[in-house]
Amino acid sequence: MAIVGSSGAGKTWLAQRLAARLGVPHVEFDALHHGPGWTPAPAEQMRARVESLCPPEGAWVADGNYAAKGGDLVRARADRVIWLDLPRRRVMAQLLWRTARRAVLHETLWNGNRESVANLLSADPERSVLLWSWTHHAVLRQRYSAECDGRWVRLRSRAEVQALLSSLTR
Repeated sequence: MAIVGSSGAGKTWLAQRLAARLGVPHVEFDALHHGPGWTPAPAEQMRARVESLCPPEGAWVADGNYAAKGGDLVRARADRVIWLDLPRRRVMAQLLWRTARRAVLHETLWNGNRESVANLLSADPERSVLLWSWTHHAVLRQRYSAECDGRWVRLRSRAEVQALLSSLTR
């Protein structure tokens, strides 16, 4: 199963819960992509990691987009693709809260990385996850609208996300 959507939509939160309920591994693309010092993994290295962690015959829940770095493989192999297509205002509110909390509490993320207030306030979308999400929200919506097929489930609200999770506990 693949989970896609804008930065801050809740992909990892949902993937962790789905993987736990289904009893399968969770693969977080951000953890594969961001090396120490926020160094991005080269495409061939990340694709090799995705290839081994998300085999075509295996069961897993992977979250993230990264089309050129293995996201295309995961979406092609997934029996189900969950698209978190929340409104931009909802995504931005969630992302602002999450990023500010991480920066203020100095939470350690993947490979020792931490989000900073300076990056949060940066005018560079390559440094600010807020600007990245803002500028990529419509782009991802357009891409996934074109990619969507019968395996895709498009969730447009937190209530729909909760309904999906509730359906798995019955």
